[in-house]
Amino acid sequence: MSADAGSSQALQRFLKPVSLAACVALSGLTLLAWTMVWFTVTLGETSANGDVASSIIEVSGDTAVPVLPALSLAGLALTAALAIAGRVLRVILGILLALIGCGVALSAFGALSSPITTSAPLVTEATGVTGSASVHALVSSVSISAWPAVTTFLGVLTLVLGIIIVVSAGRWPGSSRKYETGQATDVDRPRSAVSDWDSLSDGSDPTSR
Repeated sequence: MSADAGSSQALQRFLKPVSLAACVALSGLTLLAWTMVWFTVTLGETSANGDVASSIIEVSGDTAVPVLPALSLAGLALTAALAIAGRVLRVILGILLALIGCGVALSAFGALSSPITTSAPLVTEATGVTGSASVHALVSSVSISAWPAVTTFLGVLTLVLGIIIVVSAGRWPGSSRKYETGQATDVDRPRSAVSDWDSLSDGSDPTSR
């Protein structure tokens, strides 16, 4: 066997476990990002005597991007399906994973590009102020953590992983045929009184073979 052929076989053996591990890791990290603080909003409120009082609101991922848990759990469920899927189903699941990654990236980037709008529900809950213009006027500053950018990057990586799975689906190791071989052996085994009795005990009709 040539060195190139050996390297190719080694790559094929590692494609499946590495892809599954990467899918679990990306989905888990995305779920973790959802629990973190994304924005710290500082409000400047003017009191009746003209004094300005500031208050701080922390906005976590559950407010910024509420769809992240569903997308993360879908990625984890998809990993379990990939572990037992055949070639055609792997392609379909790879496409779905790419779409999940696209959804994560777009959602996180949307929150990152408009932090005040994203934080508006918590601002309204804390102050009773409604309306986009009023909320924007009330916010004096917004501090952005690394998590929105990290989540966007995780979404892009998930998208790339989905594409890799689609492209490499045909090179994953095949499923074991142990059980299929066992069934074929039972069918080809010569009939006898003992085997007929065993078939009847199992609830099968020995005359149908």
